[in-house]
Amino acid sequence: MPADAGLFSCSDPAVWRGVYERYGAVVEAKSSGKGKAGKLLALDKWYQEELPKLISARPERHVTREELSKLMEWKLTRGKFRPRLQQLIDSNSAETVQSCSSKAFALLPDVEAAIAELSTLKGMGPATASAVLAAGAGEEVAFMADESVESVPELCPVQYTAKHYRLYLDKITQKTKQLNAVDSKQDWIPHRVELCLWAWAVASKLQPSLLREFSESEQCQTNQKSTKRPASNEKAAKRQKT
Repeated sequence: MPADAGLFSCSDPAVWRGVYERYGAVVEAKSSGKGKAGKLLALDKWYQEELPKLISARPERHVTREELSKLMEWKLTRGKFRPRLQQLIDSNSAETVQSCSSKAFALLPDVEAAIAELSTLKGMGPATASAVLAAGAGEEVAFMADESVESVPELCPVQYTAKHYRLYLDKITQKTKQLNAVDSKQDWIPHRVELCLWAWAVASKLQPSLLREFSESEQCQTNQKSTKRPASNEKAAKRQKT
């Protein structure tokens, strides 16, 4: 399976697990760039490892204003940089962030309702809201990273709407179930599937050699033969909420 063929239609759990194991190496490759990208390695470790523990240790799951600010910094460093979003997120009060995020986590497993609740915060759209929820409930929620969404052929171009996120999460949930059905470990969750898609997309551009050994997967090659990613020259309109 060529690196540029995409991962989503692959049904070989060995390939997915191999990509997941290289996630850290992909983050490191992206962190090696100049400027703010150099901060990504530490920020990603915090988001993937420390923040979930902080959230789950609380009697009522929530994030603090400081954590939300750092999460936005992680999101903007890892993906497209939109400085206005950081300013808007930081304008929320500590009390509002804690109250709103607590209500959102309490609404799960109704992900749509939880996204809507978080989206009442300044600077908060479906993408950022999904990042908050994925940090504390990765077994139910996948982060709406541009690279992950664009890895699903039917979802290009990315639209930062609740409807588009619902379509994305449905696809990720279906893939999670498919992988668990053929993988004896059955430890796949939406957030892990999303991380694999991001790693594959980013590695394909920055360091294809990380994916070289997966090019021989017959199962993935078969699945990719009839899969083509729709081309689009459309550019997403600039928004203050993502």
